[in-house]
Amino acid sequence: MSTSFVSPASSAPRTRRVPPGTRPPDTKGRGVRLLIGTDTYPPDVNGAAYFTARLARGLTERGVSVHVVCPSPEGRPSVVERDGVVEHRLRSMPSLSHESVRLTVPVGTRGHLDRLLSRLRPDAVHVQNHFIVGRTLTRAARDHGVPVVATNHFMPENLFDYLHVPEALRAHAARLAWWDLRAVLSGAEHVTTPTPTAARLLRDQGFSRTVEPVSCGIDLVRFSPSRGGAAERRGLRARLCLPDRRTMLFVGRLDEEKRIDDLIRAVARVPDVQLALVGKGSRRRRLEELAVAEGVADRVRFLGFVAHADLPDVYRCADVFTIASIAELQSIATLEAMASGLPVVAADAMALPHLVEVGCNGYLFPPGDHETLALRVADVVADDVRRRGMGEHSRGMAARHRWEDSLDRFERIYRDASRGLPDRARTPGDRPVRALSPVPRGA
Repeated sequence: MSTSFVSPASSAPRTRRVPPGTRPPDTKGRGVRLLIGTDTYPPDVNGAAYFTARLARGLTERGVSVHVVCPSPEGRPSVVERDGVVEHRLRSMPSLSHESVRLTVPVGTRGHLDRLLSRLRPDAVHVQNHFIVGRTLTRAARDHGVPVVATNHFMPENLFDYLHVPEALRAHAARLAWWDLRAVLSGAEHVTTPTPTAARLLRDQGFSRTVEPVSCGIDLVRFSPSRGGAAERRGLRARLCLPDRRTMLFVGRLDEEKRIDDLIRAVARVPDVQLALVGKGSRRRRLEELAVAEGVADRVRFLGFVAHADLPDVYRCADVFTIASIAELQSIATLEAMASGLPVVAADAMALPHLVEVGCNGYLFPPGDHETLALRVADVVADDVRRRGMGEHSRGMAARHRWEDSLDRFERIYRDASRGLPDRARTPGDRPVRALSPVPRGA
């Protein structure tokens, strides 16, 4: 997944810190109390954190009582209520491999989660990762008789650059990573992942249980096409300090698996087109050097971190969205671009082909083939009428991924799990989970 450039929290979230030793606050729900466990959550900047925060906030707005257990950004444990979501922040330590992500301190985590489960008595647990919080919470929930839903956002390629895994060892490291993931996910009653391709990937890696594709979803109101035409784009570009010229856009982490060097090499082959890069990451300096070497430093603009409130305008100022990544299980950023009425030129890799109908809303190109990428971009921007038609088709495709539909499905999954309904994914030997009766909200 992409979208690793902004915090999904609003610019002025309603926050209330809970004094130490008091019972965590709760919100009124419609019969479901949910505990979400994640190893990455805002202010972390990555796709899994972004999705998890959107999910928690969206469910809360529907009246579900949502608690999130995740690492503390400062290191000290705390409990905070933010926009109705109760965050249980665990003691954490710096990650040596990632500047913004912190790791939960393993010592004492299981005891903390046992106490939290006993106090909250959630109807279901939803884990978003299989690392320290995800695996520990899965085991604890099983021991407490609480059904576990798990969503996979992980591919080994997402970690290779951060962990500095040598090329010669990556195949072996990937096998170990998939083995570990299978072991953790086997403890869940229901497993989801964003796309059919992502579900097939798990099966190809030996996960024998049923995996349900549930889209990450897109807010079609917030992300919508420009209504002011060329004049509005000029104004938006000026506000973002972009020259007024044809613009290919990428939004996401500036990291190895995103293959942004392909985008820079492509823009060098498309005259009078600029590349706007939104996001931050470990490879920014190398990418700046590459832009100089390719002679396009004046046409590659690094916009860095963009505030959440400004993100829709970033899409509206562009002419085409480009993504060369080879490790996308869906790509929220591509969905946002499509909802904003942009054509898409994407690598023919992993789940990205699900978001491109060739010749209708954009094109695919072979991964690593920056020359074909350049040709496709040139084709899209050559004809304004055709480009707008492709953008309209993108918008129609994005409508298949309505955020409300994703929330509906997750709510049904939690309710079915809490009632102990048979799970088609269960394998022989799995012990049944007791059905949970509704818990008074004040408990």
